[in-house]
Amino acid sequence: MARPGWVWWLGAVVLVAAALSLALVNRRELAGAAQLIARVSPPKLAVAMAFEAASIVCFAAVQRWLLHAGGVRVGLRGMTALAVAANAVAGALPGGAAFAAAWLYRQLRRRQAGQVLAAAVLVVAGALSALGLFVLLVTGALTAGLGGRGAVLRPALAMLALALGLGLALLVLTRSERVRVAAQRAWAGAGRRSRRVRQVQEALVRLVSQARSVQPGFRPWLRPFGLAVLNWAFDAACLAASLWALGIGVPWSGLLLAYTLTQIPGSLRLTPGSLGVVEVSLTTLLVSYGLRPDQAIAATLLYRISSYWVLQPIGWATWLGLTLRARPPAPRRA
Repeated sequence: MARPGWVWWLGAVVLVAAALSLALVNRRELAGAAQLIARVSPPKLAVAMAFEAASIVCFAAVQRWLLHAGGVRVGLRGMTALAVAANAVAGALPGGAAFAAAWLYRQLRRRQAGQVLAAAVLVVAGALSALGLFVLLVTGALTAGLGGRGAVLRPALAMLALALGLGLALLVLTRSERVRVAAQRAWAGAGRRSRRVRQVQEALVRLVSQARSVQPGFRPWLRPFGLAVLNWAFDAACLAASLWALGIGVPWSGLLLAYTLTQIPGSLRLTPGSLGVVEVSLTTLLVSYGLRPDQAIAATLLYRISSYWVLQPIGWATWLGLTLRARPPAPRRA
């Protein structure tokens, strides 16, 4: 497992230093944000946290569905505990996403998931999550309008159209018998030339046959995709509820776009938990959609409290319990 190099550390230090510099420059706005947070409505804040909890359950449900498709039964409560723990690891350590993936892989293996299935669950869940975020990104762009700030999404929409066009072209080509025979020969030749490629091919064949035997067709995949979209949608609802709890008018036309544009750099994990990256990005975007700086800072901080800081101790406690439970008991001395 690759560890973060000096470039990662240098970038993280620069980002944190820039965030601290911005905080010092805007200390008056920070003081105003603190006053807003001090007057927050606890029942409304509980609604924001409930949305965040629903977001985590939806992500866990995606992984649970994939495990069930591979023939491994895991309860939703157990899968949610794994998701909460992995989220804490990913959000607290440098290069935490890799550590979290390795830990979750081992946990799935202990729950009778094969090597191929455990790896496929992580990869496919990540792909569905990325696709769900892209759907919300496009929805946010259409809601905000493609003019003005929404113009930043035009290249993304063009790339989507290009990908769809290439997919259709590939579908047409694969209907040709000559193309299929040539592709099969190239595939078999690559496996003969490289042992590693052959192992990957065999794993893919087992995975595809496993998925077809349990959940054939396209329609069953709408459920995990819908859950992946709901994962992001509930997290965005946590942001909206944070504004509501502060008594700030929600900028509905631009909220979804501001949220999704923030998640893109946030998902890169340039700092542990994307600290500084999410705060600066989201605050800037909320100000651009009409909020005062103190309101935007207060909403961002309250959202981060609900979606990150509260989950850290819960996640690490869960991680500790699951890790200790998995260890074999120490042998007794005679």
